Amino acid sequence: MFPYKHIMWDWNGTLVNDSWLSVKIINQVLSKRQMPCIDHERYLKLFGFPVSDYYLRLGFDFGLESFEKIGTEFIEGYEANKYTVGLHENAVEVIQTLKAGGVSHSILSAYKQETLDELVKHFQIDDLFMKIVGLDNHFAESKVENGIQWMAELGMEASDILFVGDTEHDHEVAMAIGVDCVLIEGGHQARETIAKTGAKILTKINDILLLTGTTAGGGVQGAKVADV
Repeated sequence: MFPYKHIMWDWNGTLVNDSWLSVKIINQVLSKRQMPCIDHERYLKLFGFPVSDYYLRLGFDFGLESFEKIGTEFIEGYEANKYTVGLHENAVEVIQTLKAGGVSHSILSAYKQETLDELVKHFQIDDLFMKIVGLDNHFAESKVENGIQWMAELGMEASDILFVGDTEHDHEVAMAIGVDCVLIEGGHQARETIAKTGAKILTKINDILLLTGTTAGGGVQGAKVADV
């Protein structure tokens, strides 16, 4: 029996396979400034939250150009190509299977709310989620406050909720709201990076279906997340 009543899903990198697009667009931004481009492996090692720190690691100087200007240029490039991305393999099937078993779902993302709503509808999966929570801007700084607010609205015991993400920040959010967390590799950060959180790491999204409540694992609560 699945040990949780509700799953909060991250969007970018977790449900949507879009890290390749982030590499493509950031390289366009870098090339425009005659700065060194990065490959996908380098991106996975450099990316993180807050995004402004990631830009500094790429070599941007906010004394020359503001984070807002660079970030807006990136997001405009991403937005122009947003419909070229797809969901991770079996993402929909996993959610449908769990929902059929009585597990409810929501999305908690650092993506801009309006665009997030558009994409979820584009993939025709909006009926799978009881709520879709994004940010009111496109700078992807943090989603902790939204997570705390959503927890209060949800009205469930923290032990009944699982957060599923792909980055260190997702684990930080889970810790801030007091719920278990699993991270899936193949998103926006390298496995060795997310392994530092101590969270249970899944190789693919299907592995969520194998979680049980019988073995202690690497979640925030540490009582339900099992080895799979």
